[in-house]
Amino acid sequence: MMDKIFLSELQTRGVIGVYEEERKQPQEILVNLTIYANLRQAGESDNLRDSIDYQSVAESVVQHIETARRYTVEALAADLAEICLAIDQVKKVKVRVEKPAALPCCRSVGVEIIRKKSGES
Repeated sequence: MMDKIFLSELQTRGVIGVYEEERKQPQEILVNLTIYANLRQAGESDNLRDSIDYQSVAESVVQHIETARRYTVEALAADLAEICLAIDQVKKVKVRVEKPAALPCCRSVGVEIIRKKSGES
């Protein structure tokens, strides 16, 4: 069983979309991350070095979204999963990316993906 760190409703802005109108200016993007790792040592030591610095993760995610200019939410979600999986302790990640203003008939549209390091269950 793995422990989880989660970042809920991280709000940022970035250029994303396939239509010309969507690419003219940044739009709101909402991200939820669930990061799976063994946090036992961090719980025992009470030391951030033994855990995952979620502030650093959030900053990396926001910086990527603000500069990536992806066409699809699927590609952006895959990018964010790779950012998280590049952290040594991370074994698996669930990434949810939403575009709240994408369709007038919906509060939000988006994708949710799960990625893991090879060899992890």
